[in-house]
Order: sequence, then structure tokens, then C-alpha cells
Amino acid sequence: MTWQDEYASRIMKSAALPAVQLVRGQGCRVWDSEGREYLDFLAGIAVNALGHAHPAFVEAVSTQAATLAHVSNYFATPPQLELAERLLRISGGDRVYFANSGAEAIEAAIKLARRTGRPRILALQNSFHGRTMGSLSLTGKPALREPFEPLLPHVEHLDSTIEALEAALSDDVAALVVEPIKGEAGVVPLPEGYLEAARELTTRHGALLILDEIQTGAGRTGSWFAFQQHEIVPDAIALAKGIGGGIPIGALVAFGAAADLLTAGQHGSTYGGNPLATATANAVLAEVERAGLVENARVRGEQLRRAISGMPGVAEVRGSGLLLGVGLDGPRATAVYTAGLEHGLIVNAPNDTTIRLAPPLIIGDAEIDEFTEKFTTALETTA
Repeated sequence: MTWQDEYASRIMKSAALPAVQLVRGQGCRVWDSEGREYLDFLAGIAVNALGHAHPAFVEAVSTQAATLAHVSNYFATPPQLELAERLLRISGGDRVYFANSGAEAIEAAIKLARRTGRPRILALQNSFHGRTMGSLSLTGKPALREPFEPLLPHVEHLDSTIEALEAALSDDVAALVVEPIKGEAGVVPLPEGYLEAARELTTRHGALLILDEIQTGAGRTGSWFAFQQHEIVPDAIALAKGIGGGIPIGALVAFGAAADLLTAGQHGSTYGGNPLATATANAVLAEVERAGLVENARVRGEQLRRAISGMPGVAEVRGSGLLLGVGLDGPRATAVYTAGLEHGLIVNAPNDTTIRLAPPLIIGDAEIDEFTEKFTTALETTA
């Protein structure tokens, strides 16, 4: 029986059959079960900030697994407190709740919003916040929501305009939940001035501004968090993906008065904040800080943008830092993704006209040169 047969017969049908079976990774490269090598410019969908098998990641996992892996949330551990301190320092937040994924961080954010006592939560059309029932309720993609309706009540999806937000906000709105850049929509930034207007309008109406920084956080956009490029302070940010560098972890960081909304017994997680996950995440973020990878994301992102802009079939390049959406001149993203894979390049096609790039934050000139060659080939062979 092939691995494809095993997958098809043993794994739930909620996921399509994968194109390849990966067995090993090192740096910005992975290898499949047939021995083929790939340049990884997706990084587990913006997760593997340090690439694969980075010494800091490996040492943190190994050391903590041999020390204390899990104790439940009845007890505190040093890694939990150390990661909390680091996240609050780099974000400017006041308290953190630890979860196991981005969807769980959004679930905590929904509870935070409910604690205001107001019924309505606003989100955006074509957004993505997760697949659990609460996070799916916020997700602005009808095709994903409809098979599971009815979902949470009093959630409204708005056009991504300041005018639509101004019209929808009133004193019965608990929160506005938005991605600074819509990753699953094809790396689509919010309109110019949207976050600044959202901060002013939510403050005026006493609503929370909650940012989904699951994909944009941990240095990926060229600052620790995307909101820091807009000179605003949100009420909460949901985090996951890159903060763990490959180990499952999520977090909700709250600011100011919002940090005191949840009280004892109102939320929890058996695994949330366990020492194995928090020690690893702390080591990952420490290495991002030590190696200057936030700045590297900014510089390499600009370098990539310049290289891609002149390629055949590229209509536009969207995004920030090392979260980029390559807008194609036609609906051929799947073909480009497939051609890239055939030439040893891993990218992603979130929709018919977009290729998403989210490489490890450690990339340098050599990786960008190799990407440029392979991606140009993929574009030319699918023209």
C-alpha cells in the first residue's frame, strides 16, 4: 500500500490528498519520501520562522522534554512566565492567555468580547479566523460557514471599508475583529488608514478592537506585529503560527482594561501554556530577536518584491515583509503552484489568481536567488 492509499483510507476526508510526503527538513529546505529536495517558501503557512531543525528550536524541545513537558494549568512553570514576559515586552500588552492554536486564540478573543456585555461582533467579508465553531463564525467566507450553520449569533460581516465600519458601529457592538492583512484571502492588506480609523471609531463607541495577528505576528511583516506599523494600540491580539516556530501554541495578548475582562474560571485549556510549548516558543522568539530576523523580514521582503515585480505574468505584489501575495495575470495559480513543486519549490495558491509566499525569516541572498530562478520557471511554463 502506498502512502497515498494509506492517507486516503485512514485520514478524514476534510483534507485533500497531499501532493507529496515530506520526511525531513533542514534550514529552508525539505525532502520528500522519494528523496526530492524542495526550497520551502511557505514555512508551514508562516509557522516555521526559523526554518526546519534550527538548533535553537531543537535544543529547546529536547531540553524541556527531558525536564518537564506538561503539568496542566493548575501549576505555573518558569517557561510559561518567561514567554509571557517576552510577549508582553515586544507587544506592549498587559496580560496573556495561552492556548494551543490560532483558532483557540480567537475563541478566547470571542469570550473577551462577550465579557463586555454587548451582543454584536463585527468582522470582515473574505476574512479567515479559523475552523472551530466560534472562529468560523467570524470567518467571512460563506462557503466555509454554510455547511455548519447555525453558528454564533450576532456576528456581522462588513465590507472592508471605513464607511461600512462607521455605519455598522454603535454602542451595542462588543468588538471588531480584523486581520491587518487577510492572509487566506490572498495576502490582501486593509485599505489605507483603515486600522487607524477602526481604532478611533471603536474607542468612540466603547467597542474592543481585536486584531488577528496569527499570520502577521512574530516578525513576519517586518515589525514584531503588524499593528506596530500603524501607530495604534489594539485591545487584544490573537497570536499563533510563527511564535512557536513549529510547535503548536497560540496566545491572546490583551491591553489596558481589556486585560481584566476575563476572571477566574471563565476560560482555560489543559495544554495551554504547558512548559514544552512555552519553552520552545520563548527560544524561537529569542532567536528571532538575537539574529535580527524582524529586520531581515523587512529587508528580504523588499528584495523579494523587487525580484517578483519584473517576472512574466505578475500583475501585482501585495503584503508586507515576508508575507507576500503575488497577483497573477490570470486564473492559473494552481498550475504555477504545481509547476513550482515539480521544479523543487514550495509555495501556496490560496485562490485562483494568487500565489502566497511566507518563507522562513532566515532567508538570505542564496535562497532569494534560487527562488527567483525556480519561480520564474514555474511562471514561464504555465503562461
